Amino acid sequence: MSNFMNYNIIHIGAESCVTGSCHLLQVKDINIMIDCGLASGDDPVLSFDEWPVKPADIDYLFLTHAHIDHIGRVPELIENGFEGEILCTSPTKEIIMPMLADAMGFSDRLDRENKKIQAVIDELSWGFEYNKEFSLKRGIKFKFKNAGHILGSSFIRFSSVHPEWSVTFSGDIGADNTPILPAPDTPEPSDLLIMESTYGDRNHGDRTERISRLGNILSRALSDGGKVFIPAFSLGRVQELIYEMDRLFSDAELSDKYPALKKYGKLPVFIDSPLGLEITRIYSGLSDYWDEEACRIKFSGDHPIDFNHLYAVGKYPEHLKLVDYDKPAVIIAGSGMCSGGRIVDHIENGIENSANDILFAGYQAKGTLGRKIKKYSKRSNGYVYINGRKKVIRADVHGLAGYSAHADQKGLVQWVEKMPERPGKIKLVHGEGKSMHALSLILENLGYQVEYC
Repeated sequence: MSNFMNYNIIHIGAESCVTGSCHLLQVKDINIMIDCGLASGDDPVLSFDEWPVKPADIDYLFLTHAHIDHIGRVPELIENGFEGEILCTSPTKEIIMPMLADAMGFSDRLDRENKKIQAVIDELSWGFEYNKEFSLKRGIKFKFKNAGHILGSSFIRFSSVHPEWSVTFSGDIGADNTPILPAPDTPEPSDLLIMESTYGDRNHGDRTERISRLGNILSRALSDGGKVFIPAFSLGRVQELIYEMDRLFSDAELSDKYPALKKYGKLPVFIDSPLGLEITRIYSGLSDYWDEEACRIKFSGDHPIDFNHLYAVGKYPEHLKLVDYDKPAVIIAGSGMCSGGRIVDHIENGIENSANDILFAGYQAKGTLGRKIKKYSKRSNGYVYINGRKKVIRADVHGLAGYSAHADQKGLVQWVEKMPERPGKIKLVHGEGKSMHALSLILENLGYQVEYC
């Protein structure tokens, strides 16, 4: 195996937590950054003054995908002097601009300053196709492969021949049977695998039964005439939920299976997220990257991420009207962890109504409102504080781990085992301590050399 001393890796973010991904690969006099994400909840953030390298000295920034916990600090990076190239897959290049424009709207910058940074990002960014090897300077090569996490997501393999070495950064690995997305590609041999471990301590269950679980929960939740609030990330989760609701409403067999959904006729589903609407539009134009099932449904005449009682809520006054809506409905809004965004207004207004339901379809980081709601909903008279007000949790709270965009423990292990040769070492990142520990034990029992913080 190659000597790890041919390169140096410094983990700036998400080495021992889930959000804020940021890793530095140093080869000779070249600085290559992989992701530059924003941290959520209690996850730590390293100020730019504490970084091991100045932003101006970074030659390349690779983005594994367009989630904010992987790209959210790119505007700050540019403000602090970064002028290198930004490299990602072609779909990711289309998605990063609306994602960052939305995030920057919550900053203290003036609008003209945000637009200037956006123009710089657009100028520095380059989109690449999957499974093709490209060259950087000093003989370093790289290849993007499909990670199956969201549209455009990738894991990246860097390599060199003289001297010989290779390292793969997993980004976020997705799960099989995810709507719209092809399954993750098989990783190629590497001396070192930097691997995420978000769900390293648990399994999601049978993902092929997700539609059934969603149908059962919606039927039960709407039987008492309430509303269902679904906190969802604008990128990935919103589109998956629309896809599976389209199946529930359009597929004759599924429609007959859930008569409670028919009771309300065309049950309104509201996407209360301008960003979610924009990303859904982009997803619709990237059907070349969809999986076979989604393409087949589209060609049959049923658009898989649209239906006639799906409503867009764009402007803020429309959002305020929806908050006071008093009929059965499904409301999908961001943020996915309830750490901000329009979903907070809906939950603040509806959490004390026992006719309502809150459905979590993704990971909730420590310190976020979503994590607190899940935790304290299990207690009698449990409560949370929202905008400084004490709110007793009377709404039913549900969790659908099967909707996670991340591979579970079994999926992560299977992904590693597909490698044609064992990596020289695996370094676990992007996970809480218990997740890393559990995944490490399994991999070590299988004969892999594993390290984590």
